Amino acid sequence: MSASVYPQLERVLPLVQKPIQYVGGEVNAVTKDWEQAAVRWALMYPDAYEVGAPNQGVQILYEVINERDDALAERTYAVWPDLESLMRANGIPQFTVDAHRPVVDFDLLGISFATELGYTNMLTALDLAGIPIHAADRGDSHPLVIAGGHAAFNPEPIADFLDAAVLGDGEQAVLAITDLVRDFKAAGSQGGRAALLDLLAASGVAYVPSRYEVEYLADGRIKRVKPVDAGVPWRVAKHTVMDLDDWDYPRAPLVPLAETVHERMSVEIFRGCTRGCRFCQAGMITRPVRERSKAGIEQMVARGLTATGFEEVGLLSLSSADHSDIAPLTKSLADCYSSSQTSLSLPSTRVDAFNVDLANELSRNGRRSGLTFAPEGGSERMRRVINKMVSEEDLIRTVTTAYAAGWRNVKLYFMCGLPTETDEDVLQIARLAKEVIRVGREVSGTRDIRCTVSIGGFVPKPHTPFQWAAQCDHETTDARLAKLRDAVRSDKQFGKAIGFRYHDGKPGIVEGLLSRGDRRVGAVIEQAWRDGARFDGWSEHFDYDRWMAAADTAWNDAPVDVDWFTIRERDHAEVLPWDHLDSGLDREWLWADWQDALDQVEVDDCRWTPCFDCGVCDQMGTEIQIGPTTSTIDLPIPTVTATARA
Repeated sequence: MSASVYPQLERVLPLVQKPIQYVGGEVNAVTKDWEQAAVRWALMYPDAYEVGAPNQGVQILYEVINERDDALAERTYAVWPDLESLMRANGIPQFTVDAHRPVVDFDLLGISFATELGYTNMLTALDLAGIPIHAADRGDSHPLVIAGGHAAFNPEPIADFLDAAVLGDGEQAVLAITDLVRDFKAAGSQGGRAALLDLLAASGVAYVPSRYEVEYLADGRIKRVKPVDAGVPWRVAKHTVMDLDDWDYPRAPLVPLAETVHERMSVEIFRGCTRGCRFCQAGMITRPVRERSKAGIEQMVARGLTATGFEEVGLLSLSSADHSDIAPLTKSLADCYSSSQTSLSLPSTRVDAFNVDLANELSRNGRRSGLTFAPEGGSERMRRVINKMVSEEDLIRTVTTAYAAGWRNVKLYFMCGLPTETDEDVLQIARLAKEVIRVGREVSGTRDIRCTVSIGGFVPKPHTPFQWAAQCDHETTDARLAKLRDAVRSDKQFGKAIGFRYHDGKPGIVEGLLSRGDRRVGAVIEQAWRDGARFDGWSEHFDYDRWMAAADTAWNDAPVDVDWFTIRERDHAEVLPWDHLDSGLDREWLWADWQDALDQVEVDDCRWTPCFDCGVCDQMGTEIQIGPTTSTIDLPIPTVTATARA
């Protein structure tokens, strides 16, 4: 039996900020009988509750596992430093928010990484839980620590801390792992932890780092990564859920009691993207495109609103306006909920997929917030390099349509530090923003027009054509951003109408180190954590100098340093740390696309053109799934229950 730690926790909660985030009890939360479950999962999003609670991935796995009679899942999140100190002082372990059970009591701890900057929060949680941070030091009584999410496509920097990593879609994978652990326990757990890891590695359902060894060359590069015995596969492949209508989760989304970053009910309308943006890891690793049917989406919206009482529905995907049924879908939903307070939203809209009819359907109930577009590159040349096939003419025509239809604020997102970028490419962002304001004033007949420019630093990611690229150093990134800021603010005619938001280049360097690193980076992560690194994705907690000092300490006599992992360009022959992890993308296709980027050659979306042979469909046994559906359902107006929040 696992006892609740809430009595001890309750005594210290008055001493921390936002104590409500630790008490649980959300609408649609599940607490199951501990003794009746053969397999017990603790699911973690390694960030604060306000960020992690709305996460779709964790919510989906939470429901999928809890639907089983023989398993249970509870959730845990990173605790803020104020509570961490009190937990250490009072002997309170890392706990779940559902039943406040100690995480160490579970069979498995599944951690979903959306970003590599959550790695130090994982170490904090393990240490608070009483789980040795190094996998090699864990015994039979400790849970298996399994990573998932986009960052798991290169788990090598945290290989020393993980027992396993799941690549790709998690729904079927967690069920397979649950079956494996259940059967192992039922058979008497012969051989203990080591035997279980052997079974997991041999199954191919997950990557087990301890069952692979890495050999290095004298200059620091990897010679090869090989299995330690014949029963382990040379390459581990990602999981792909093909029929999203069969996996219509979450069916009863959680309604947090504390304020979170997304106060809405979200429905994933399709998965994957074949636009081919060369910087976009999410688009590459989630191929192929798999659409949820219009009827399936409508059913999920109706059921979710009834279960939650939310007043906003987010239609989520990597490029939601690309859904082949997006126009009839939004019209149908807007018709159904026009007499209610329910609004619809898309997270962002591609310039070439936007039309005013779509936007009007999304704002039919009178809510008209700003529109967000992502040209990514400031110049036409840069957009050819990154394969973002959006011309300046496309952008101006789109924002003109929006301003003429009554919108007053347009947000534009760009990146700085892209491969082959020059100062002039970045300064083109200022000229483009000014032109957006000019045409907005012209077509709207008012000066009450705003354009917000947001700039993010580019970080090369594994399994993309830019995985070989040199990352821009933070000094160059900061200098370009300063020039851009001055170019915007110095314009007396348009400058005050342009908002400018950006992050300096230093966090990107640390993210780059963690995203393309190998096992040697683990020592840096551990040292930074021991030196106090927490919540590195939050600007108020991030400390660049601490990370650089940690690298100096960890690599005092090593042939590598931070620059070696970040601003160094790789050649074709170099073995990359993630080459033994199969995203389906053919390595030679990625290299050819990298050469096309250098030559400014654009590649079409393979949904509407002949196959470009990226490797995913033929190697993974999958296929692109698109096309409208004529099936319909009756959509009820949702009734907000007494237990749901409006």
